Amino acid sequence: MNADTSRQNPAEWDESAQLFSRTARDLPTGRHQFHRERLMAQIHDMQQEERTATAAPAKARRFRLPRPAIVLPALAAAVAAAVVAGNAMSGGGGVRDGGVATGPALTTQVGAATAKGVPQLLDRISLAAADGSHSAVKPGQYIYIESKNADSYLNSVNGKTTLASHELHRRQTWMSPDGTKGWVIDPAASDSPGGETLSLPDEQGNTPKATLTAPSYDYLAKLTTDPDALLAKIYKETAGQGRAPDQQAFSTIGDLLGESYPPAKLYSALFKAAEKIPGVVVVQDAVDAAGRHGVAVARYDDTSGEREEWIFDKKSLVLLGERTVQVRTVGGTNPLIKPGTVTFTSAVMKRAIVDGIKQTPSKSG
Repeated sequence: MNADTSRQNPAEWDESAQLFSRTARDLPTGRHQFHRERLMAQIHDMQQEERTATAAPAKARRFRLPRPAIVLPALAAAVAAAVVAGNAMSGGGGVRDGGVATGPALTTQVGAATAKGVPQLLDRISLAAADGSHSAVKPGQYIYIESKNADSYLNSVNGKTTLASHELHRRQTWMSPDGTKGWVIDPAASDSPGGETLSLPDEQGNTPKATLTAPSYDYLAKLTTDPDALLAKIYKETAGQGRAPDQQAFSTIGDLLGESYPPAKLYSALFKAAEKIPGVVVVQDAVDAAGRHGVAVARYDDTSGEREEWIFDKKSLVLLGERTVQVRTVGGTNPLIKPGTVTFTSAVMKRAIVDGIKQTPSKSG
């Protein structure tokens, strides 16, 4: 049986997506291993490019701004060094990069934030999330997520660095409930129009166990739904992952709400847990990648100067998408990344349970 859960209610899922190549590994168990391999390969490519830069000075280089929750803390220093070295080859504004048009940096007006009404809003969201059907994923089925995404990145040509963007594009992912089989089609992340596999074992022959930061549906189904116990587990298991504990907890919950499929009771409990994190605010007007306006639950990161926003429909309280906005420039931040820069934005257009990889709800039998 195929359950199309798109555009219905919060428990039936319209939410978000994300950034790097094959980032659907936020869903299966192999995410950390994958990003470790991906980032190390990326750094190697940068080093190779740097060695040949003098022979090809006119070539452009790109460093895509990482969505904070994605980058592995152990590689943070290496990624920071990679900013200096440059990144993989890319064209300038108006060209196509990996099948996606590029353009000027994404910007927005920084909306005012307030702590007033946070508990009440999250209570309403939690209740809405628990109200309605939410089909379980059976063995042999797949979680299908279709989203619209865009991101800003640093682009270097002839020694001059500017901010640019990958313009809005569609991303599709399929993932089995145990996290061992999957597929992603994302033109910003792969030159292959047919996409690429997410199935495990990975390129190194590893099949890592699921964790909070690399979950599968089966793993999520076993988590506690008590908000206090859930938040305590999040703090404990994400300790030392490179960000302040409160911000790391908020980002971890955001990832679980994003390109994954928590069971209904857990989904509701995640909002109750988020309510207990200090520093959470409400932004009354925020816009997702599809241009839909909503109210955002957000938190400002003192270290990066960014604000991570989860955007909800004001009436239905469906999670429309998410975005990361530079609120202010702080020490260590690239001066080009000015307040109002949108480093990442997404909007989930459809989330469903289907019976096979590359099957979409409209084609489900």
